[in-house]
Amino acid sequence: MKKSPFLQSIDDHMRVRRYSRRTIKSYIYWIKYFIVFNGKKHPSELGPESVEPFLTYLAIERKVSASTQAIALNAIVYLFNKFLEQPLGDISSFKRSERQRKLPIVLTVTEVKTLLDQLSGMHWLMISLLYGSGLRRIELVRLRVKDIDFDHLQIRIWNGKGAKHRLVTLAPELADSLKTQIDKIRLYLNEDIHIEGYAGVWMPDALERKYPSAQKTLGWQYLFPSTRLSFEPGTNFLRRHHFDESNINKIIRKAKSATNIDKEIGSHTLRHSFATHLLQSGADIRTVQEQLGHSDVKTTEIYTHVLKRGAKGVVSPLSNLLNQA
Repeated sequence: MKKSPFLQSIDDHMRVRRYSRRTIKSYIYWIKYFIVFNGKKHPSELGPESVEPFLTYLAIERKVSASTQAIALNAIVYLFNKFLEQPLGDISSFKRSERQRKLPIVLTVTEVKTLLDQLSGMHWLMISLLYGSGLRRIELVRLRVKDIDFDHLQIRIWNGKGAKHRLVTLAPELADSLKTQIDKIRLYLNEDIHIEGYAGVWMPDALERKYPSAQKTLGWQYLFPSTRLSFEPGTNFLRRHHFDESNINKIIRKAKSATNIDKEIGSHTLRHSFATHLLQSGADIRTVQEQLGHSDVKTTEIYTHVLKRGAKGVVSPLSNLLNQA
């Protein structure tokens, strides 16, 4: 659906400032929602007295999570402070969401192995990386060949959540499969460069200007590319994009259906399992925080809560009673 000229101008404003497509889409959604909530008045006619009721509505009526409410707030702050250049000032009196985060679903080591046993080839490699390196699925599909450091057994993650960079561990057992995958990408590239109109892989504007010939080099190709070439949206540039992020959970669900695992699982379940199993093996909380890319260690501490529950944390008094019998 075509955006209104106003929303399109915000979209353009964010693109120029190198915001990710995902963030732009999210901000546009909440800004549009805010405008509709306020009777479709132009935001320049609104102020803090319109923002606080909207955020309170999200918490009370929509019952959104604290993180969702925070995203909506960030979108509106961007709208006023950066786009309209009308600072909002103090808007701290809105009702904050109190929905607690759910404890993460974690697979056992045996369940992870059972799941992986249902996969092969590139799908096995992708899901293995989600678990073995604790990646988010968008981080997985955005990996480039050059991001794999075989010498130091690590993966470079660029512009993860919060636009942060980090290094994560790479299981040495995946090295051979990764090299096989890179060989396939080399074959793709050798075919693509001979196709008329091929513009090379997508690169951020700043990097494209700095390295004008890098788009057709192996190192910059996506580690998990699409099986076909396509035109970059809104342009006539023919490119090979990365694997469709939405298909990751489909792969996991299909693999799960062939097992007896009865937990609801997705890509983030493997990330949760990575963190929990690291802690179980003796890794300290700060190391796990760095691996996951969490800004605040309190976010990582949710996994210590998982470990402290049940037989490996709190011993039930029933066990003491029965063991005395």
